[in-house]
Amino acid sequence: MRRFLLVAMMLGAVTGAQAADMPDFLRGSLPASSAPTRNWDGWYAGGQVGQTWINTDFGGSVASLTNSIFRNTTLQGPTSQFNLLGRVNAQSSGFGAFVGRNYQFDDAVVGVEANYTYWSGLTTTTSGSLGPIQVAQPNLVLPAGATAADGVTLNGSASLKLKDEITFRGRAGWATGDFLPYAFGGLAVGRMDVSRTVTSSVNRTINFADGTSTTFALPQFAQTATDAKTDAYVAAWTAGLGLEYMLWNCVFVRGEWEYVKFSPVKNTAVTQNSVRAAIGYKF
Repeated sequence: MRRFLLVAMMLGAVTGAQAADMPDFLRGSLPASSAPTRNWDGWYAGGQVGQTWINTDFGGSVASLTNSIFRNTTLQGPTSQFNLLGRVNAQSSGFGAFVGRNYQFDDAVVGVEANYTYWSGLTTTTSGSLGPIQVAQPNLVLPAGATAADGVTLNGSASLKLKDEITFRGRAGWATGDFLPYAFGGLAVGRMDVSRTVTSSVNRTINFADGTSTTFALPQFAQTATDAKTDAYVAAWTAGLGLEYMLWNCVFVRGEWEYVKFSPVKNTAVTQNSVRAAIGYKF
């Protein structure tokens, strides 16, 4: 028994010595990181430049105008479905500033931020014509065997200029060394100039049973309707991704992509994509 205990103690000593020579990760622990995570907690501010693309859908822009022209007639419903104008894209460079507050929990970083961007040339314009499109008029009192249809012609145009916007974001990121990748989402308000106009004319054609026909204008529908609004404030939601890198001390650089979808304004829908580069300072 004493010999057995002696052999066991010798084996234990040899095993301990070998374990001491093993790398840390084989002994159940990892070596300390050579690049400790930066402290992102606190207030920060900075400036930015970028490029923005907008897509403006003018498909329904003049619907309320034609509804007014053809109000309470058989033409109101059909003309409200006419696709007179289409989608238009535009792009412009912009610049702005941001301020925010980070809260750091170990490597997790969450925060809130207000971000402002101004553009000088972010404008979309379009024009179009339709017609004459024949709309049947089955309820008219006509001679036996006769039919009638109204030929509707529309000419229209519209424009939208996005001047500037402010976003209010919530952020969530993961700090790793000098890098902070993050995602964000929140609300936005854009300032826009919007205008639209439409001109209409209607010719009625009556086809008689003997094969003859007659066409004449309906002067009550020869109208032009225009509507415009300057400095319209339009709500939106926003989301995107970004990456910050701490250059030294409290100075950092940023790159990000942002998507914004606005509520319709004057029957016009606008979406926006932006890429930005920025430099900031953490206080």
